[in-house]
Amino acid sequence: MNKKTITTLLLILGSFLMQHQMNAFPLPLTADFPSIIAQSKMNQNLITANTQFGFKLLQTLMQEEEQQNIFISPTSIAYALAMAYNGANGETQQEIATALGLQAMSLAEINSAFQLWQENLANIDPKVQLDLANSLWLREGFSFLPQFLENNESFYNAQIETLDFTNPDSPRIINGWVKENTGGKIEEIVDNLHPDDVLFLINAIYFQGSWTQEFNQELTVEKPFYLADGGTKQLPMMSQEGYFSYYENEQFQAVSLPYGAGRLSMYIFLPREDSNLATFLGELTAENWEQWLAEFTQQKGSVTIPRFQLEYDITLNSVLQSLGLERMFDSEKADFSNMTPNPVYVNQIKHKTFVEVNEEGTEAAAVTSIGIRAMSALPTEESFHIIVDRPFFFAIRDHQTGTVLFMGSLIEPKE
Repeated sequence: MNKKTITTLLLILGSFLMQHQMNAFPLPLTADFPSIIAQSKMNQNLITANTQFGFKLLQTLMQEEEQQNIFISPTSIAYALAMAYNGANGETQQEIATALGLQAMSLAEINSAFQLWQENLANIDPKVQLDLANSLWLREGFSFLPQFLENNESFYNAQIETLDFTNPDSPRIINGWVKENTGGKIEEIVDNLHPDDVLFLINAIYFQGSWTQEFNQELTVEKPFYLADGGTKQLPMMSQEGYFSYYENEQFQAVSLPYGAGRLSMYIFLPREDSNLATFLGELTAENWEQWLAEFTQQKGSVTIPRFQLEYDITLNSVLQSLGLERMFDSEKADFSNMTPNPVYVNQIKHKTFVEVNEEGTEAAAVTSIGIRAMSALPTEESFHIIVDRPFFFAIRDHQTGTVLFMGSLIEPKE
């Protein structure tokens, strides 16, 4: 097989799914992990819906920022929206459910599914750190309905704090929570407080995992990475040989690189040289995703990927509006009557992420903040070779639950 070069760093999908394939140095999963909760108890519809939501979001972002690196956590965004969903009513609530793909589920079912989801992501691997935290920051003196607060505290394990929003020190307190729950990788999500701000719903996710088989730093050498615009950039390229879960077809090559005991993996999808990232993303649906994953088999080969670091920061208002979330941003149409007796609307949804991939492993973090404002107020005998030196798609996936934690597209890697 000819060696393939990668010109664009695709997508990082952070997911934690059940192991369905053999990885390098396979280990007995059931001996190392907590008892697997029966699938009947975990609403698989939520996992599938979250995956599809993430793909749609990524595809929309790629259309708007075609030549930009993108890295998002659909799981973080979904948790923040689910907390807000508990305060929404009428058509506003329906739009949130539809955007998340949960319109067939009741509020009680959604809350229970998110609660179980969070429980299944806890203590997933003694060799991997994965933390998911939620919080609500309330404006002192503003009235919120008890049921809204109770639901978020009970089902989302949300920390609920009341602050004096007129105190200039309040943003520092909120950002301190963000920094603490992202391993210090994201230091700020709230820059200042508007006189009409009454609530911030925040989700934070932190991931740190060492490769099951680390890359030898002595084998890392400077090589060209082929950019989408035809240019090149010299980058440190990490290489290793061994047995990996691998799949290829006429459109792409794909490989799974496991972390720790093997429950978590990063999936890298590299479009063929006669294809591109846009074409791949056009085929990226939840159905195709599951079909592709089922085709991975353990094969001997070599893997070469760039060492890189990426920070991403975006306001999601316009992107989410294009996905059907319109009323929540409209001060005249938003209905959050299950949150507060006062008229409020979503002023801003901010999303920040961080990822670093090196010889030892991967570190990633994400924060989503929803600001609520009062109205003014295939197997082969031949070894494979995959050289990731052009734009590519990559995902971190939990094999047990099927959750997608992060996703992104890297057009031009940065050290």
